[in-house]
Amino acid sequence: MQVIIFDDAQQVANNAAQWVAELINKKSNPVLGLATGNTPISLYQQLVLKYQSGEISFKNTTSFNLDEYLGIDEDNSQSYRHFMNENLFNHVDINKAKTYLPACSQGENPREQGLRYEQMIKSAGGIDLQILGIGANGHIGFNEPTSSLASRTRIKTLTQQTLSDNSRLFRADEFQPTLAMTMGIATILDARYVLLMATGENKAKAVKDMVTGSLSAMCPASALQMHENAIVVLDKAAASLLEEQEYYLWANKQNNKINQEFGLYHNY
Repeated sequence: MQVIIFDDAQQVANNAAQWVAELINKKSNPVLGLATGNTPISLYQQLVLKYQSGEISFKNTTSFNLDEYLGIDEDNSQSYRHFMNENLFNHVDINKAKTYLPACSQGENPREQGLRYEQMIKSAGGIDLQILGIGANGHIGFNEPTSSLASRTRIKTLTQQTLSDNSRLFRADEFQPTLAMTMGIATILDARYVLLMATGENKAKAVKDMVTGSLSAMCPASALQMHENAIVVLDKAAASLLEEQEYYLWANKQNNKINQEFGLYHNY
């Protein structure tokens, strides 16, 4: 696991945008795994700016989102489809017909829909770069604590902590879903590269458990310890509980030096 620590959240977003831009410019048909939530918004803002300046084009890009609420229509302002349209898709040249979310339609078998989403990812060639955030309880996607590390796309019941954390996004008279369809942990681990962004002191404990804690279903993000190409980009607040911060900073400098000297690139 490569841990990169920046001074602030904006630097985290800038670095994450560089990773995405490299993928898009390197591959003829890149496949992105995308996330919702507050943390990725600044990343998407940077990607829109890069598109507007002509640095990147999304016209050949396929995307798969991590999750979607159950029981909310995609036109609803609380849906993750709406979130992605508002924060990225409406502002770049991506073909929306190639942007997928694991929605579960009413009246259809949710297990079959989960399996279908898995097959869609495989048919696209697999995910090259999966963007992740992390919940305060260590969840990735909507894989809550106790989720199987071998899980695949399925419906999950959201924990009270997640519902409480997300309640600020819903009005008092609005329906807040308690269920969601999410990529599984094993699905996430199938991505060639995983880039997890975390900012703010409220994520510090989850980050510590993920990076230096035991591999455990109680911290789903700890499964990234098993990924060959997991990159964790943090601001100082999110990294504040890590005990080896000086080492991570030094190691990142050494990695950059080697990459520049030998022209090493990411094997997307």
